[in-house]
Amino acid sequence: MNACSETSSSIPRPSAQRGNGAAMTFCVGITVEEGLVGIADTRVLSGNECIVARKTATYQGPGFSFFVMNSGLRSLRDKILLYFEEAFAREPQARDRLFKVVNLYSQQVRRVAQEDGPALNQSDLSFNAFSLIGGQMSNDSAHRLFLVYPEANWVEVGPDTPYQIIGATGFGKPILERSLTRTDSMLYAFKVGILAFDATRLCVADVDFPMDVLLYSRGSFELVEHRYQREDLREISAWWQNRMRRSVEDLPSEWVEDAFSRLTRQTAAL
Repeated sequence: MNACSETSSSIPRPSAQRGNGAAMTFCVGITVEEGLVGIADTRVLSGNECIVARKTATYQGPGFSFFVMNSGLRSLRDKILLYFEEAFAREPQARDRLFKVVNLYSQQVRRVAQEDGPALNQSDLSFNAFSLIGGQMSNDSAHRLFLVYPEANWVEVGPDTPYQIIGATGFGKPILERSLTRTDSMLYAFKVGILAFDATRLCVADVDFPMDVLLYSRGSFELVEHRYQREDLREISAWWQNRMRRSVEDLPSEWVEDAFSRLTRQTAAL
């Protein structure tokens, strides 16, 4: 099915800029004790055109495995990744710790900002390249997840808030905030991430299927990637919607009914 067929913490929340040629995105990275979960939409809008394109990149080799997810202008994402891949290939000393990879990546963000920032400003566009980098390197004791800002500074995600969204941040956040803890299983984190994606794509016209998923199990140095289509998750989406309606009906409501009865009595008196 065409991706255009349906529209519908403590860390500062990044949000891709709407308007000025910058389409929204949904990428979420989740870190739990068992590993990492990454979920990204694939819709890219350019003017009146809608295309499907990956917003994830994966890198694996002997003793390392990590991913990058991006929001913001597509041109910035492509240029930053090309510069990063060139730098990563010629600097093997950065391959023992993930924070060194993040530092190397941040240098490329700063480089592209210096090259393209002035021209973007002249065109009334902002340099809005947010990135999530997650994985594990040979000397890391466990997997890690980082958020890189357009200014090229970064923060590590977790454990108090074990997730981060870039792009359209507001619609999936309540589900994650209410449900997710660092000690949850990867399977549970995956399920909650799916619901966060589903909530976002229902509310944001330029976030949609296909949905790319990345899974990393602690110490495995192997990423699992899979792409889901709308049909794959239709049953889950319908089940969740029905369950929410039933939950509202079952909500303890003595005080609500009391307030409602007073309101109806006042209306009748009028």
